[in-house]
Amino acid sequence: MDSNTAQEIMEAHGIKPTANRIVVLRCLASAERPMSLSELEYKILSIDKSGIFRALALFKENHLVHVLEDGGDGVRYELCRSHDGDTDDDQHAHFYCERCRRTFCLDYIAVPQVDLPEGYEARSVNYMIKGVCPDCARR
Repeated sequence: MDSNTAQEIMEAHGIKPTANRIVVLRCLASAERPMSLSELEYKILSIDKSGIFRALALFKENHLVHVLEDGGDGVRYELCRSHDGDTDDDQHAHFYCERCRRTFCLDYIAVPQVDLPEGYEARSVNYMIKGVCPDCARR
């Protein structure tokens, strides 16, 4: 993803593009799987941890990232492919490998619709399947 595309995406989500936010967004866009804050910090050496975290918090608030509780050591972040800053229209399942502790997107498996009782309002969904990934199963 180039800087112009990153700026357009942020503007579509109501986020003012800054140099740091563009770097964080581009890193998430190039990731092959959801990333933890420490993984992002390792990849983005030009921004300190608090700067990365502030960008992620703003992205979450504007539906630009999904925050996943990975079932292991914390949370992971992935770029939301929704079309605006008001809703997440790309919710999908994730798989957490209990051996290698990696989290994988299962883009082709939609999160099932859950009918909540009256008065409840869903704000996010975290559909995590836990087990052993194919790489670990072969070992």
